[in-house]
Amino acid sequence: MRVVAIGAGAWGKNIIRNLHELDALGGIVEGNGERLNEYAEQYPGVSLFEDWRAALESDCVAVAIATPTPSHYEIAMAALEAGKDVFVEKPLTHSSAQARQLVDAAEHRGAVLMVGHLLLYQPAIAWIKDYIAAGQIGELFSIRHERLNLGRARSAENVIWDIGVHDMAIMLYLVGQAPERVRGTGHRMLGLSVEDEVHVHLEFANGVRGNLHTSWLWPETNRRTIVRGSRGMLVYDEVAQTVTHHRKWIDDELQNHDEGSEVVHRGDGQPLRLELQHFLDRVADREPARSDGASALAVVETLERINTAVAESSRFQPAY
Repeated sequence: MRVVAIGAGAWGKNIIRNLHELDALGGIVEGNGERLNEYAEQYPGVSLFEDWRAALESDCVAVAIATPTPSHYEIAMAALEAGKDVFVEKPLTHSSAQARQLVDAAEHRGAVLMVGHLLLYQPAIAWIKDYIAAGQIGELFSIRHERLNLGRARSAENVIWDIGVHDMAIMLYLVGQAPERVRGTGHRMLGLSVEDEVHVHLEFANGVRGNLHTSWLWPETNRRTIVRGSRGMLVYDEVAQTVTHHRKWIDDELQNHDEGSEVVHRGDGQPLRLELQHFLDRVADREPARSDGASALAVVETLERINTAVAESSRFQPAY
């Protein structure tokens, strides 16, 4: 199976390495000639292209796109029209209208369109979904994501589009539906034209509530997911790769119960390797991907609604 990697930068190089180790690397596209020469030495015999258009004329069956988000739509649409299956890094696009066009194009052509929502392929996330479905914490009440650190601030997109997209994909995957209501507030502490910290509250039709807190300006690294139910709570520590079950709850008579806590899952998988293997499997069997185009579209639509909510909330904030 030949897959051409389009984009060989900071993240693209990891995709290239994993495709090579999976014996699926069919080519590399990189506009930087010096960097392309380095790849020629590192991966002898692999086809090299300076222009992605030339790569689409090759006999590859699929492409893996790891270019800046504004270029995703043009490249992915051209690849679909060329009859290729497509893996594209998250987010699919910055526009739900463009994302919908890509989903429609893939469905029309019977092509695989999969988006690199990496954390959906952390073994702990699928394990949590199954654990909730099995009723291990009772009725699902709420999910909270915290993604906080001294991050790499950006001026072109706010923090929710940069790092919160990970948690939004997880939230929709675990709940199984898009939110009915979205509220959000943001803060521009760094003097940028975009928010460097965002708080989000989501309400779902099944009664579940969701909360996200993302920030580039935080004193400690905190990446965790807290899942609360009627008979217990889970804490997924993404840094330690552990899931702890806190057997604590309050019953219908408002009595507290505390039966202790224990680590119930330890993750040691390589999510990028698992993600790319998942893509290769879907190219082979034509089954829907876990992070297919439709699910990625739902993420983009929700992020747009968050942007609108944050903008509306800022209208009511006092000017200092």
